[in-house]
Amino acid sequence: MSIPSFYSAEPFASGQQLTLGEGEAHHIRVRRLDIGTRVALLDGQGTRGEGTLVRLAKRNATVQVDRIEQVPPPAPVHLLLPIADKDRMLWLAEKAAELGATSWRPVQYRRSRSVAARGEGTVFTQKVAARMQSALEQSRNAWLPTIYPEATLDRAIAAAPKGVRLLLDGDAPALARSADVMRAAEVPAGGLPTPVVIAVGPEGGIEPDETARYVEAGFARASIGQTILRFETAAIAALGIVRSLLDGPATP
Repeated sequence: MSIPSFYSAEPFASGQQLTLGEGEAHHIRVRRLDIGTRVALLDGQGTRGEGTLVRLAKRNATVQVDRIEQVPPPAPVHLLLPIADKDRMLWLAEKAAELGATSWRPVQYRRSRSVAARGEGTVFTQKVAARMQSALEQSRNAWLPTIYPEATLDRAIAAAPKGVRLLLDGDAPALARSADVMRAAEVPAGGLPTPVVIAVGPEGGIEPDETARYVEAGFARASIGQTILRFETAAIAALGIVRSLLDGPATP
């Protein structure tokens, strides 16, 4: 049976006592954990630890750390997502953390401007970080995605790392089984190299000129099914497919 996990923004080491903040202390009380309970610790930067709960107060909790391990980062998969409905972006933030996305960058598409309750700004970014931290505890992933501020399309493309660049497009070849997509992305027969960048368009679709800018920047168009998906569904499906492709060769 897995032990309860908690996120710590503060670094920790074996043999030290770590103080968890008010939010984590609240979670401990809600879960009715007693002094002496074994807990797991995560810092989102590759460190996992275990220890014993030795003190619980209203505004903090103390854990005696007795074991840590360093987990190497997963193969880098970067996500470019649309600035869109804030609730759906927050849901995507949880799943991106669970699936091990390396980075998260919202993009201001032309259609993003018509969204009424869109997720953007400093306060919203803090909410994204909190959702990712919660998802980290649930999944016990050792690494949090790096959160970048929202950007224009041109700035997002310029900041994207070189490597395999994919643009989700319902009219393109299927990502999971198309040799054409792999060849367009210059993927060798042995499998999918890294880093990988996945670009997801907004609700209503990406404009033709925006697609053209992606293609000019070396993004290969790829689909993940014959139905029209919400942006958050498309992003999660693509993340899962890419993670599986990283472990094996492309299939014709």
